[in-house]
Amino acid sequence: MTAGTKLWGGRFATAPDSRMRVLNDSFPYDRRLAFVDVRGSIAYAGSLFDIGLLTSSEHAEIVAGLEKVAEEFASATFEPALEDEDIHTAVERRLTELIGAPAGKLHTGRSRNDQVATDLRLYVLEAIDALSDQLRGLQSAVVTKAEGHPNVVMPGYTHMQQAQPILFSHWLMSFFWKFERDHGRLQDARKRTAISPLGSGALSGTPFPIDREALAKALEFDDTSENSLDAVEDRDFVVEFLAAASLLQVHLSALAETLILWVSAAYSFVRLDEAHCTGSSLMPQKRNPDALELVRGKTGRVFGHLTGILTTLKGLPSGYNKDLQEDKEGLFDVVDTLSIELPIVADLVRKLKVNAANMAAARDSAMLATDLADYLVKKGIPFREAHRLVGSIIRAGETAGCPIDVLPIETYQRIHSAFDADVYSVFDSHQAVGRRATKGGTAPEAVDRQIRNAKSLLGSQASECCLQEDG
Repeated sequence: MTAGTKLWGGRFATAPDSRMRVLNDSFPYDRRLAFVDVRGSIAYAGSLFDIGLLTSSEHAEIVAGLEKVAEEFASATFEPALEDEDIHTAVERRLTELIGAPAGKLHTGRSRNDQVATDLRLYVLEAIDALSDQLRGLQSAVVTKAEGHPNVVMPGYTHMQQAQPILFSHWLMSFFWKFERDHGRLQDARKRTAISPLGSGALSGTPFPIDREALAKALEFDDTSENSLDAVEDRDFVVEFLAAASLLQVHLSALAETLILWVSAAYSFVRLDEAHCTGSSLMPQKRNPDALELVRGKTGRVFGHLTGILTTLKGLPSGYNKDLQEDKEGLFDVVDTLSIELPIVADLVRKLKVNAANMAAARDSAMLATDLADYLVKKGIPFREAHRLVGSIIRAGETAGCPIDVLPIETYQRIHSAFDADVYSVFDSHQAVGRRATKGGTAPEAVDRQIRNAKSLLGSQASECCLQEDG
């Protein structure tokens, strides 16, 4: 292969070193941009035709040729060539083989700098839409599971210690709202991704009267970039996507970590379906929560890709630099990671078995210590004093070696005369849960409000999608 066969080879007398090709070429991984690259090129060909730089027949040949290239990628019959250093050169090379000279006009006024920026934005937009749909599927699974267990009371934890009783559905819905923020962050990142850089050239714009607004509309972008230099070097949208993805991964990992604990023999609060477990090659009895462990384990690589792109960007001089080729592999890996995780976690939640009896058995009456303090507050004792008095009750139970709900009334009254025989009514976990009925609380009616609000959010999203499809 000579230097002249490269798109940029005219000023070079010799071909690149073979090791340089391994370092430089991105086709092995950026080939997944084939369809958005063809889509962008078809739209650009239309702009060239509109300003008279392509004849009607040339335009038709280019569009037909590009569609043929897309078909070859779709059917896995596309045959790479040695000179295909990236997806853009591969598509143009194959187009030239198919239609000849007219293919050479397609790059008029366009640089690979604005071409790759366009491709990557189109790819990220598609990824955001697909992942948002999958995230909605996970949220739906969470709501359905919570709705199916309205009265299951379990220990709530802080610092990994039993704290206060809560509804299982309340715990589960806490993840719905985490995922709702993730969905919002993806949609917010989408707004700044949907800006077309096409028509910016290498850095200074194009001398041809391309209608950039029409071109953006043809590619379903929301707007066009304001500055050609910024347009070709901007990868903020990749960072924003990876940051949103990292927070989503945090929440998936937190859910996984809690469920890993809860499926253990020490808790046995829930049981995973066998579809999401594996066994041991040595110990026949093992039922390992590998799906959850892998979700937890992949968090580091997702974080790593965010750190990687930030590190790449932090020292670049103005303009396009080849370092930006490092924007893709980490991005692709994160999209792939979330694309496989989200449906699996959604299915895992749907098939999760809840062991209400074990949750009930794990509840300790000391979890109602705050309710005991509130009992004294209602009798006129300041909370701080009530807090101290209940601390004395806890110590008395530890000394006696029994739960505080079976301490004799004499013990209570020895600590303070405000304690009366009705004190034992405090130790009803269902009533304790029911008292937390304010917005966001764990009472059944408060959780039901959460579920109704969540279903309304999911329903409005579905309605918006239907309206867009009808339109």
